Amino acid sequence: MFDINEIMKRAQQAKEQALDSVKETMEKNEERTNEIQVPGAEKSASISAAEVEEGIDVNMQRQVEILGQMFEKDSMAQMTVNEELLQKMVHDTAGDLMEHLFGEDMGVLAAALETLEMEDAEDEEGHSFDIELEEKLYTALEESMARLASMPEQEAIPYQKDDEKWEHFGILLSGILSTLNSHNLDSMDVEEHIPVMEQKIVSLVRRSWGIDGRGDLLDMIRYLAQEGYILRYQLYGEASSPEELMDGTMDEDDRESVSRAWRFAQRYKSQYAPGFMAGWDVGRAAMLTRWGCYLGWITESEAVGILWELSGKVTEELHSWREFAQSYLFGGLMWKLLCGDSSAGSYLGYLADAATDLLTGKTEQDNGQWRHCPWPAKRKIGFTL
Repeated sequence: MFDINEIMKRAQQAKEQALDSVKETMEKNEERTNEIQVPGAEKSASISAAEVEEGIDVNMQRQVEILGQMFEKDSMAQMTVNEELLQKMVHDTAGDLMEHLFGEDMGVLAAALETLEMEDAEDEEGHSFDIELEEKLYTALEESMARLASMPEQEAIPYQKDDEKWEHFGILLSGILSTLNSHNLDSMDVEEHIPVMEQKIVSLVRRSWGIDGRGDLLDMIRYLAQEGYILRYQLYGEASSPEELMDGTMDEDDRESVSRAWRFAQRYKSQYAPGFMAGWDVGRAAMLTRWGCYLGWITESEAVGILWELSGKVTEELHSWREFAQSYLFGGLMWKLLCGDSSAGSYLGYLADAATDLLTGKTEQDNGQWRHCPWPAKRKIGFTL
C-alpha cells in the first residue's frame, strides 16, 4: 500500500541520519586536527555547502574518504556553517520532500501505484474467462442496471440554447470517470494546477489512451463522437458469426475476445439499439475534453464547444441520467469482454457505485451532482465535430 506519510517519515529519518554522519565526521576530523600539524602545502580547501549536501547521497567509499581527510580550523568553521545550512534545508523543505525525492516522475509514480492498487484488488477474483463467467457478468450487469433504473430522478426539462446550464451539464457528462478519479465537477478544471497533478493527468492520458498532444486528443474525441462503440456494437450485432469480424492477423486471444463481444451483442441487440452506447462513448469523450483543457492542449472555449456538441449527441439518444449511467455500464462490460479482463465484475461495481453517488449523494447533505442538474429534454440541433 502506497503511504505518502510513511515515505516522508523515512526520508526525514534518512536526512537526520545523514546529518548525524556529517557531524560525526567533523568531530573526528577536529580531534585529528588538534593532534597533527598539517604542512601548508597539503592544507585542504574549504568545503562548500553543495559538497556537504552531496556527501549525504554518495556511497560508503565517499564516507570513508571524508573521514580520512584532515581539515584546518578555517575549514572546520566553514563546515559548521554548512551544518547549519543543512539543518535549515531539512526544516524548510519538509513540505516539498516528495518532489525532491521523485521530481518529475512523481506523477508517473502516483498514477502507476494507483493502477497497481486497482489491479491488486481486481486480481483477487482470480477467474479465467469462460462461458460460465460471461453469464455471471451478464447477470451482474442486468442487476446493476435495474438498481440504477429504480433510483429517483427529476424529470427532463427544456434548456434554452444559450442557457448557462449547458456548460455545467457538459462537465457532468464526465461524472462517472471524474468521481472514480476524485476530480472536481464544479468547473472545467479537473484539479488544481500543480505540477504533481498535471504530471499525473499527462501520464494517465498517455498510458490509458495513447494520447500525446492536441492532435491525438481531437482525433480520439472525433472517433468517440462519430463512431466509437455505437458503431462497434452495431457491427457485432449485425454479424452472423464472430468469424465475419476476424482477419488473418489475429492471434488466438484476439479471436476469443471478438467471440466474447459478438456473444454480448447477439444477446442484447433486440433489447438495446446501437444508440444506447452513447453514454459510454460520450462520457469518455467528455472526460478527455476536460483532461485536454486542463493540460492546455485545447482552450477552454474549445472545450465548451466540444461539450456542447457532445451534449447534443447524447440527448438525442438517451433521456435521463439513469439511462446515461446504464449505458456507461453496458459499454463498459463490452469493453472488458474485448479486453479479456476477467475482473469485469469489480469494474462494473466501481461504475455502479460512482453513478449511485452522482444520482443520490453519499450523505444527506450531498444530494449528488446529477440531481442538481436535470437532464435536458431532447433538442433538435445538428451535430458535427
